[in-house]
Amino acid sequence: MTERIKAALRDQRIEVPSWAYGNSGTRFKVFAQPGVPRTPQEKIADAAQVHAFTRIAPIVSLHIPWDRVDDYQRLADHADELGVRIGTINANVFQDDDYRLGSVTNPDPRIRRKAVAHLIDCVDVMDATGSTDLKLWFADGTNYPGQDSIRARQDRLAEALDTTYARLGDRQRLLLEYKLFEPAFYTTDVPDWGTAYAHCLRLGDRAKVVIDTGHHAPGTNIEFIVAFLLHAGKLGAFDFNSRFYADDDLMAGAADPFQLFRIMFEIVSADALRPAGGINFMLDQCHNIEPKIPGQIRSVLNVQEATAKALLVDAEALAAAQAAGDVLGANAVLMDAYHTDVRPLLRELRAEQGLDPDPMAAYGRSGYAQRIAAERVGGQQAGWGA
Repeated sequence: MTERIKAALRDQRIEVPSWAYGNSGTRFKVFAQPGVPRTPQEKIADAAQVHAFTRIAPIVSLHIPWDRVDDYQRLADHADELGVRIGTINANVFQDDDYRLGSVTNPDPRIRRKAVAHLIDCVDVMDATGSTDLKLWFADGTNYPGQDSIRARQDRLAEALDTTYARLGDRQRLLLEYKLFEPAFYTTDVPDWGTAYAHCLRLGDRAKVVIDTGHHAPGTNIEFIVAFLLHAGKLGAFDFNSRFYADDDLMAGAADPFQLFRIMFEIVSADALRPAGGINFMLDQCHNIEPKIPGQIRSVLNVQEATAKALLVDAEALAAAQAAGDVLGANAVLMDAYHTDVRPLLRELRAEQGLDPDPMAAYGRSGYAQRIAAERVGGQQAGWGA
């Protein structure tokens, strides 16, 4: 069993977001830190550090226009030189004054055309970087009853998705993310997995749903959503983070490690952990008060630990207990795996891979944080909108 688990963990891939390395904050203040990247190239260099110390984070998501460059092929080559590659391309149709009343669902057709043109531009970036996934999240919605037609906004959304989907290449996918609320407070145009699923089902096989673990009401059974979308063949990606209240964007596993384990158990039991399973395990986090690179390393390790525990579940014993109607026995099988300390196993795995058994400590000793703080002086630090 130990070797089987190690083999699965060696194949595990977690995608990190470029924006996690820039300055971020609350609605009230963006907090600057020393050594924060000033360019997309420096963001990728920082992401490469996460992979260097963990060996499971070789992919970096880009956000356009935050990561806009003149030559995307050259940026992809830069990533390759650092031992990582560019992954999902994230569109941004929420940080322009024109989008005050929405982007692709805006009542103004000129603004809708502008938003769709940006989505098409993002597919061009995918072509240049070799990316296969376009991730769409829309801040579109309304704040007051009667502000706009709910049905008409769904029609506009469908039209924009149709146009974007038609532009994709044969190996490219559209990933549609949903969010319960914020910034729209009365209606959100893609508020839940059902809405995202319905649009993806209509679009076709290369349209999949993204589950952001922070985008749910308190008490939502996220692992049920995971299981259903896996069953339907429509789960395309995760945005892993933690939340205590709303979309807190905290480190994955920080608020509810048991929930993360339950999610990963559904993935493992469906044999969807392998890269061939077609699910992008991405992080989507804002490190407001903690250092950026260690925050990403900690999140990657938390997902890895939850995965190791999920792989420990005795599938045969669980199936037997379930078939016998042994409620307590079935639950015990799951809880035995969750309560197992897998840290010695993970340290052993890292040693076999030529890594330091303690990635956090190894990064701290590397001197990288001190070096970039000294070197990255001048210019404009990356952050929201930069």
